[in-house]
Amino acid sequence: MNARPSSQILAAPALYEQVAERLRNRIFAHELPQGGWIDEQALAAEYGISRTPLREALKVLAAEGLVVLKPRRGCYVTELSEQDIDEVFPVMALLEGRVAAEAARRATSADFSRLAAIHEELEKHAAANNADRFFEANQRFHDSLQEIAGNRYLAQLINDARKVIKLTRRDSLRLEGRLKQSLAEHRGILEALRLKDSALAGQRMHDHLLSGRAALARLATSA
Repeated sequence: MNARPSSQILAAPALYEQVAERLRNRIFAHELPQGGWIDEQALAAEYGISRTPLREALKVLAAEGLVVLKPRRGCYVTELSEQDIDEVFPVMALLEGRVAAEAARRATSADFSRLAAIHEELEKHAAANNADRFFEANQRFHDSLQEIAGNRYLAQLINDARKVIKLTRRDSLRLEGRLKQSLAEHRGILEALRLKDSALAGQRMHDHLLSGRAALARLATSA
């Protein structure tokens, strides 16, 4: 049997990439809180690695906007200001609205069945008032729409912006009544997709994102 050419062999993710993914998940889960100092020495010891791959991982997260590297002060988890949130949500609303519009035109009956199944999970988690599980299913719904739309440029822009939004987006679901409101918005999006009404799907998705921003504003006011 001929050996596989080395150019075709897939390498395992570099250590710093694995560390970056672990830290990214901890930031999204608020285990590493916004504005919090990252103890590099403690993390290196916890992961059993040297400081070098850890610092490379932090550079990756800094490029994504999830952490801030401050000279002579160390690394801190990004803390979003109200202005940051006001600026990023309308951009996401435009991008995801476009995705929903393209998905409405391209969705097959199998695609719609898949989206409907995810929506059933949203219904179940909302009924149980489980914000964490609702958030996870909601993420799959949006990811599935991106796959159906099939626009890799939109997907790349959304994924970059979503990393920043995920610093706060889960919090909005904990606001009284937001789960039910979000669920109702998803029902409307799903209905527009069923009708293959691209303009309606795009508008409802756009409004859904801005509704999430409004919920965050109410949460901040009530805190």
